[in-house]
Amino acid sequence: MRYEKRGRDQDKRIRQISLFEIVLSVPLEDIEVELKGCPPIPWADFFLNPRRLRGSDFLMRWSQGVWSEERLIHAVNETGKYFALPYGPSGTAPDDDIHAFELYFERLEQAGLGGMKRPDLLVFRKADDVDVKKAIRKLGGLLELPFTPEDNADMKELLSLAILAVECENSLWRAALMPDFGAALRPQRRLGGKPGLKKSAVLPTVILKEEDRVPLLEWQEDRGVKVHIWHAFYDMAFGLSLDKAEDLIQAGLVEPTRQTFQAPGGAITKKIIYKIYYHYAYPLGTLLEEPQLVADYITDRNGHILPYVRFEGGKLELRPEAIQVLDQAAGSTWGHHHETV
Repeated sequence: MRYEKRGRDQDKRIRQISLFEIVLSVPLEDIEVELKGCPPIPWADFFLNPRRLRGSDFLMRWSQGVWSEERLIHAVNETGKYFALPYGPSGTAPDDDIHAFELYFERLEQAGLGGMKRPDLLVFRKADDVDVKKAIRKLGGLLELPFTPEDNADMKELLSLAILAVECENSLWRAALMPDFGAALRPQRRLGGKPGLKKSAVLPTVILKEEDRVPLLEWQEDRGVKVHIWHAFYDMAFGLSLDKAEDLIQAGLVEPTRQTFQAPGGAITKKIIYKIYYHYAYPLGTLLEEPQLVADYITDRNGHILPYVRFEGGKLELRPEAIQVLDQAAGSTWGHHHETV
């Protein structure tokens, strides 16, 4: 199935649920914060678009996503050999103001780009820093990347310099404390004797959404940049190439899971996701410094307060295995770029 059809299907869904709500959708099992003893707050009174934001879970989802991507970017930059930049719509969106974040996605939808799927980050060689910055300046800056077609000459130049594209996922768990962390894979009857764990196992996984699977595969093929999925937990992170994820799915080693999500405005959707055991991934990073969990809030125009927890600081260090992945990507893409030049 080509992306054009999937794009039309996504556009149809987006007319019913805004892109802002899709980005901040939260699995129902992760919605745990409930404020008791407070009078009902009329949803129409929020300073933010009243259809959108009505619970602390969604504000924390936004804060967590921003924090995890910043930690990954910082970890890549700290290698001294490579650097990462936000590229996809969520990655380049404002990260310090939830209202500006919402307006950004409204602009994206108004431009007819709501159904676009691009990886969240691009990784480059440090040696190409000057050329990358030059290309971004010609494109009008990082915030303009999602509004620029990928057949644009300057965008093509930027993508030709990338060694890797990254789709970011995050989970608010301490991976090392999850009950089945460290458990060995064993033959499972439901998998036809293939290795796995019981369905109820709780362990770190790398998540790939079915709605993103084909668009990312097609983006990878069309743009000539390999895509990896980087999944950040509170204390560590794991990485997996999109190609390997697809091989695991095709081989029946990973089952589809139907998960229910709730958007900030209350809309409920069911999505197919693939939870890929961390055993199949490479160690990506280890947390060296924990973040601070800071109390914060937004206030609506009538003075109602919506509290949430914001993530600040913390430091993630790339593992040697992850740096080896970048080294291999840099070597292969340098050869390809050298030949084309």
